[in-house]
Amino acid sequence: NLLIYSLDFITLPDDVKIRNMNHDERENSGMGKRNRNRFNMLCDIGDLSALLSGSHDIEGFLQCAVDLVARHLDADVCSIYLYDEVSEDLVLKATVGLNPEAVGRVRMKPGEGLVGSTFLHLRPFREASASKNPVFKYFEETQEERFESFLAVPIQRGIQKIGVLVVQHENPDSFTETDVMALRASAAQLASAIENARLLIDLYKATGKRPATDSLTEEPRFIKGMSASGGYALAPAAVFRKSHVDLLTRPGRWDRTYTVDDFHAALEKTSAQLIDLQNRLTERLPESVSLIFTAHFMILKDSKFINKIVQLIDKGISPPDAVKTIARQYIQIFSASPHAYIREKVSDMEDLAGRIIKNFSSPKTESRARTNGGHIVIAGEIYPSEILKLASEEIQGIVLVKGGVTSHVSILARSLKIPMIIADQSDLLHLPEGTPVLLDASIGNIYIHPSEEVVQHFEKQYRIQKAAAVLPKPIAPETRTRDGIRIHLMANVNLLSELETTRNLNAEGIGLYRTEFPFLIRPAFPSEEEQYMIYKRIFDEMEKRPVTIRTLDIGGDKALVYANTTSGLNPDLGLRSIRFSLRHRNIFEQQIRAVLRSAAADDNLRIMFPMISSIDEFQEARKMVQMCMADLEREQLPCHRSPAIGMMVEVPAVVPLIDAFAREADFFSIGTNDFVQYTLAVDRTNEKVSDYYCPEHPAVLRGLHQIVRAAVSAGKDVSVCGEMAHEPEFIPFLIGIGVRTLSIDPQFLPAVQERIAALKFSDAQQHAELLLAEITLRGVRQILSRQDGLTLV
Repeated sequence: NLLIYSLDFITLPDDVKIRNMNHDERENSGMGKRNRNRFNMLCDIGDLSALLSGSHDIEGFLQCAVDLVARHLDADVCSIYLYDEVSEDLVLKATVGLNPEAVGRVRMKPGEGLVGSTFLHLRPFREASASKNPVFKYFEETQEERFESFLAVPIQRGIQKIGVLVVQHENPDSFTETDVMALRASAAQLASAIENARLLIDLYKATGKRPATDSLTEEPRFIKGMSASGGYALAPAAVFRKSHVDLLTRPGRWDRTYTVDDFHAALEKTSAQLIDLQNRLTERLPESVSLIFTAHFMILKDSKFINKIVQLIDKGISPPDAVKTIARQYIQIFSASPHAYIREKVSDMEDLAGRIIKNFSSPKTESRARTNGGHIVIAGEIYPSEILKLASEEIQGIVLVKGGVTSHVSILARSLKIPMIIADQSDLLHLPEGTPVLLDASIGNIYIHPSEEVVQHFEKQYRIQKAAAVLPKPIAPETRTRDGIRIHLMANVNLLSELETTRNLNAEGIGLYRTEFPFLIRPAFPSEEEQYMIYKRIFDEMEKRPVTIRTLDIGGDKALVYANTTSGLNPDLGLRSIRFSLRHRNIFEQQIRAVLRSAAADDNLRIMFPMISSIDEFQEARKMVQMCMADLEREQLPCHRSPAIGMMVEVPAVVPLIDAFAREADFFSIGTNDFVQYTLAVDRTNEKVSDYYCPEHPAVLRGLHQIVRAAVSAGKDVSVCGEMAHEPEFIPFLIGIGVRTLSIDPQFLPAVQERIAALKFSDAQQHAELLLAEITLRGVRQILSRQDGLTLV
């Protein structure tokens, strides 16, 4: 299955059609060996860390890549062409088999020649005899006239065009459809690393300025914040990015005189540390694989970066100061780029340069640094991918000075079991490095310079809690109210690491798998193959239980920097969720194909579209699923043939049309977090208006009732997957209006089942009727506080 990939071919005018030859006899003979070679190639390319570590520089990495692909595809030639956005040319950057002097000299425009046509149309291009195709263009420098067989595939990450990967052979008609699949999968695996390589090769074409740093202010002693992820932590403070920024800006005070040999030793130590961090992170979060530190490795292998530092050292500049000088030049270049994904490399450069400088430390200093037990990180803003880097270094806790408790950064912190508090205190960003901080994240308390008495109290409390902590017991196989009404309890899953808990607690299935996390934690769009491996593991581990896959839900508080989804004055109302997927159909298609392929052997696939606001959107998205199924069947690839297709109900515009939606969709899932936000026009991540975010608002309750009534009348399943689904005060209302499926974070399963078992459905119905009759918030809250006629746990 690793070899399976899309086989859509480029559509050209009749006089330049691609000639697809019949290869049946040749493919059948020796097919086992060919497939084994292709599989070995994918495994080799999948280990990007090893490929990077074995290269001396960027050009060496690209050369390793073409050597590897040529060897496994038995090709006489393999070449990588990268797109230069300044000159708007495709440039030959690495080759095996062609004249090596052609590297850097051969250039062509998109659409020019077979390579340019592959890049322009973003489709594989295969020719039995390349020179006979009218599109073919010969470049004398390459000396490629004897290579007749030609196969090229585009290299791209999501919407970003990167270049073209090409193989050639002397024998005519040498490549098969199996080779097309293998080469496409290889290009997808290499795309992220190659994109970084292209960035570093071309980075000297821009200039820019670096912002000034802030000054320190007086530090507070106690701050009350909001708990985003529970737990306890006591550790020195480290302001996010500030530590490394300070290293790059403040005058150097080095403990001894360093040499160029010390610089190279620091590079080696940094590389080893990154490999170790990456390996530990991959064990903890399989979704991250080896991509988190790819940019770091690329910079470490950049000969220009290293040589410029060495030149300054030769001129008498201290090695740490030389690193700072060149790093600042890179930061200026990255900052000035018009591309968001390149500007994001500023933090990578700051992080990497800081690591190198710290690795100049003497053994004594290094020993002290290793005993501090991690840090509590304080940040003004932080992306999910950055949390992963911090998690790989075993940070103790996080303080975020802005953001909402329901944001996806908070969800990720809870999934990683990192204590996190959100506090509206910008002064914390100026806290001196190493300041002792204690977090009581269970209730949101922050102690700066805590007294010995406070530390002893919390450490004693933490030891008691830790000793008393036991894993939640599995829930009963069935959940019923006191009078026998069946309720289904499903799990919300964010990360693969949560699957084991979901199974062990006896969840009836996955009611919501948030597919955005593999997108959020990576520096670029995951390919179809990368998504396939993640989704396949979900279906394998859930052992035939129902699984609901929500398609990509990005935007708002889930921005992808590399996709420029942060644009707009109000991101929550911008190009997000299904709007983004329908705008970028190649990304949507890759995700749907990966889902359908991964569930080929499963009977219980449910595909759900987020943020649907019109019948037209739903029909268009459903049509994409049907098109992908038809493509996979035509390609004779295993896939799920009849998934249930449903939608999230989050947008108030859906409610007046809910009866029509109930005729179109196979099921509904109500995302109460966004439904409340959009119904009440309240930014749920803004603590300044948090008092207006009221799930108990009469308009919200009546809207939920109307949605559930329409689904029940049409005989369609309706579930609730937002925060209201696990809150004890709302469970009776939801059951009373007819909800029979709740999808909640796994840790809430035992408490929710216990709450339901204590209820009588008849009482819940009466309770819901009382709430629906009320027109004021005050009246609703009075009823909720009394829980009239209900048995409480």
